[in-house]
Amino acid sequence: MSEPALISVVVPVFNEETNIQPFYDALCEAVNSLEERFEMIFVDDGSADGSFQLISDLARRDSRIRALRFSRNFGSHPALTAGLRHARGDAAVMISVDLQDPPSLIGAFLSNWRQGYHVVWGVRESRDDPWAKKTLANSFYALIRRIAIPNYPPQGMDCGLLDRRVIEAFNGFQEVSRIVPTLLIWAGFRQTLVPYHRSARHSGYSKWSLRKRVKAAIDIIVSFSYLPIRFMSYLGILISCASFVYAAFLILRRVFLGMGGSGWPSVMVAILFLGGMQLIMLGILGEYIWRTSEQVRARPLYIVMDEIGFQKNSQTETASEAQPPGSHSLSGRQETA
Repeated sequence: MSEPALISVVVPVFNEETNIQPFYDALCEAVNSLEERFEMIFVDDGSADGSFQLISDLARRDSRIRALRFSRNFGSHPALTAGLRHARGDAAVMISVDLQDPPSLIGAFLSNWRQGYHVVWGVRESRDDPWAKKTLANSFYALIRRIAIPNYPPQGMDCGLLDRRVIEAFNGFQEVSRIVPTLLIWAGFRQTLVPYHRSARHSGYSKWSLRKRVKAAIDIIVSFSYLPIRFMSYLGILISCASFVYAAFLILRRVFLGMGGSGWPSVMVAILFLGGMQLIMLGILGEYIWRTSEQVRARPLYIVMDEIGFQKNSQTETASEAQPPGSHSLSGRQETA
């Protein structure tokens, strides 16, 4: 009789000490009745509270728990990346610790995975969020579908399951500015959706500020759409044509009608308008150049300071072979649950 499949559950954590125990209880309730084996990988994204200590305490009681702690806050997407790079499972589930995405979805994810799907997304059918936040989010997803990723789910998604083949493909990606779901959608494979109601946070507040949301939106547009560059080309052509037409009009009016004066106000308006458009275009180019320079610098995507439950085989792996691309590990504390 073959051994049941191993499923890795990857959980990013950032200052979530009030949510860890309730999430762990809900996760255990969801997976203990399933036939698969599970490992739980918590990735502490530089928390300043007692999150990592709580995870350490849980790991001493539950051998399924493994954990990484970053040296500082690198972001939820690098945290997901680290978890997927360390996942040993035949498939991996990505889910948040705030209980907005219920662990009970894992059973539905696995059911679709057994049917042959490589990626199973939990898609928000409805959500307990303020009206303004829902409106802005839906507008953003509509924009992304329009100009960058046509098959992006209309309501967005944060959790899902990945087959081992998808994990291996994703682990080869080198992007520094990354949004994990968009990269996975771009990768293809057989994908399906599981609708669910997204609840309010169990406690605490969202770490995704407006600034981080705007940055993520710009990252997606710059990474997956040529529209900003094409916009600059079209706008330049349009302004040039309009300028030639207006210049011809002024010349003809002066030659045949003897009309036309100094026109300093119109000249100033034209200068200010063209100057503003040039600044916008330079800003767009700057976004692309900045991301290119980030990529060229080749800094690690994250730095792991502490680990729990991970064993390194130094006799068979060199330091460079042991580390996946875009990561770095310090010789910090190692614990085995």
